[in-house]
Amino acid sequence: MPSIVALLASPVHRLVGRPADGPAPGPPGELVDEVRIRAGLGIVGDRYFGQPAHRRASVTLVAQEALPAGAGLAQVRRNMLTAGIDVDDLVGRVLVLDSGDGPVRLHAHSRAHPCAWMDVTVGPGAWRALRGKGGVRCEPLTDGLLRVGPVRVAVEPAAPAGPRRR
Repeated sequence: MPSIVALLASPVHRLVGRPADGPAPGPPGELVDEVRIRAGLGIVGDRYFGQPAHRRASVTLVAQEALPAGAGLAQVRRNMLTAGIDVDDLVGRVLVLDSGDGPVRLHAHSRAHPCAWMDVTVGPGAWRALRGKGGVRCEPLTDGLLRVGPVRVAVEPAAPAGPRRR
């Protein structure tokens, strides 16, 4: 059965500057058991919540199957680690997840490409190994709550884009 393996809602950016300088320390409690998602805004409490430049990419997902052994959300800085969901094939579609509190719809707009930081936070060679498997960046279409554990999954075609608001 598909599942949400881990969730991350971090109020701070940890990967700033040059990778050779190392990541900034992470705040306690950034790995959580549940997240509240707001349509068009992102994950409540996350660094990208409500940021206009990140609204189409405010929730990021990565498949556990794509990560090197021992890597997790704190290293790759995505919001959601899934198992049994091929997230990298979702670009242009809507992922519907229900962990027991009702469905949450996420429009997968683009791939979340790995960067050189992966060789520092995950380990040497991770940047190259994660190319094409770094996850997806999504825009939440509905409000809801997602929890770690089993999840019901549906995939829908994306609705035609309407005029963009500024």
